[in-house]
Amino acid sequence: MSAHETEKWIEKDRRQLHPTYHPSAHANPLVIERGEGVWLYTTDGQKILDGMAGLWNVNVGYGREELAQAAFDQMKELAYTSNFAGMTNLPSSLLAAKLAGYAYPGLNTTFFASGGSEANDSAFKTARYYWKRMGKPGKTKIIARKGAYHGVTMYATFATGIEKYHTMFGPAVEGFVHIPAPNPYRYEGEIQPGETVGQAAARALETAIQAEGPDTVAAFIAEPVMGVGGVIVPPDDYFPLIRQICDKYDVLFIADEVITGFGRTGEWFALRHWGVKPDILSFAKGITSGYAQLGGIQVSDAIRESIETAPADQSWMHGFTYSGHPMACAVALKNLEIMEREDYAGRARTLGQRLLEGLKTLEEFPFVGEVRGLGLICGVEIVSDKAARSADPALAMRIFKAAEKAGLRTRPLGSTLAFAPPIAINEDEVDEIVKRLGAAMDSVV
Repeated sequence: MSAHETEKWIEKDRRQLHPTYHPSAHANPLVIERGEGVWLYTTDGQKILDGMAGLWNVNVGYGREELAQAAFDQMKELAYTSNFAGMTNLPSSLLAAKLAGYAYPGLNTTFFASGGSEANDSAFKTARYYWKRMGKPGKTKIIARKGAYHGVTMYATFATGIEKYHTMFGPAVEGFVHIPAPNPYRYEGEIQPGETVGQAAARALETAIQAEGPDTVAAFIAEPVMGVGGVIVPPDDYFPLIRQICDKYDVLFIADEVITGFGRTGEWFALRHWGVKPDILSFAKGITSGYAQLGGIQVSDAIRESIETAPADQSWMHGFTYSGHPMACAVALKNLEIMEREDYAGRARTLGQRLLEGLKTLEEFPFVGEVRGLGLICGVEIVSDKAARSADPALAMRIFKAAEKAGLRTRPLGSTLAFAPPIAINEDEVDEIVKRLGAAMDSVV
């Protein structure tokens, strides 16, 4: 397709609003025509290595015919039916049975949504519902973390701890409290003598619960590895302490594994790295590798029982038109089959270590402050002063643009360049990420 034809497509595209839209950021968009493996191809002839797997989600890579066939076969048989109480379908039932205990023991019940934002809204509502059923209706507040990203529905927006997502959509939804994130590179809270960052960040949760009043706090939500907030990998002592604090004060622990679930970090679910189990798990993205819109929550057996034993006037009145969509669930089943067959958690461990070690060679640049990661999710922190750890988002943006010109897709998250390529990536393609990023860095020096 010619450059002139591409411009015609861009003109048509101006009739839609894109997520997180500003015209300056969408003046000359890439028009993606097709994908194959880890590569994206544009209408004007560019070949781009997708270092972000779409939006952290295309685990099995592009062009997997098995997934297209699963969608086709299911849509021929049954494209859609309501999944509200009184009706179900075969793929959603099979997927719910498959997921029972799949992530963590004791999480045996699944509710399906269409994506991560809906999943987290469902988690917040379910936490409030549970405490009402337990005779504690005052437990409504959600504690989240600064820099966290939990989605952009109304509740999820204000659970998200990034101010730019709030600014134009206020007033804020009440009942959300934010505490410092466990960022070992740049912790923003108070560290007492002898404390680790993990201990300080966990203490911040306990302090917030005490300040708000334990009888007012329903849940704490956290991404095991923070994504949009800068690819923050917590210290090893953090989540075990979080679990203890939640148990101590009767606060539900919601794990937002929308990005980290289904093999991304080298475990099927990331909290397994620390031997911790949540009360509610939210998931999306990797469950279908982005081939269909699907997300949801898994809830503990205690929460399931509170719903099952409720009187009619206390029914769990929640759901979406596309909950348990048969085609999406059929794609998820086939996707899980592929990822298990090809050992995606093992691939993410091995190839993630290769990527992390490769990116660390770039720490020789004076503006690379830190390289961090877990499995196939890595971040490269760009700074103006290594000693002071001064964030430099403007330089990160320049490197991002240079990398795009070099045929590499990353994502600038403030001062951090994020990488989460398809888990289907091979060793040569991992090395190509490092090579192209290094060339981009050379070009801005």
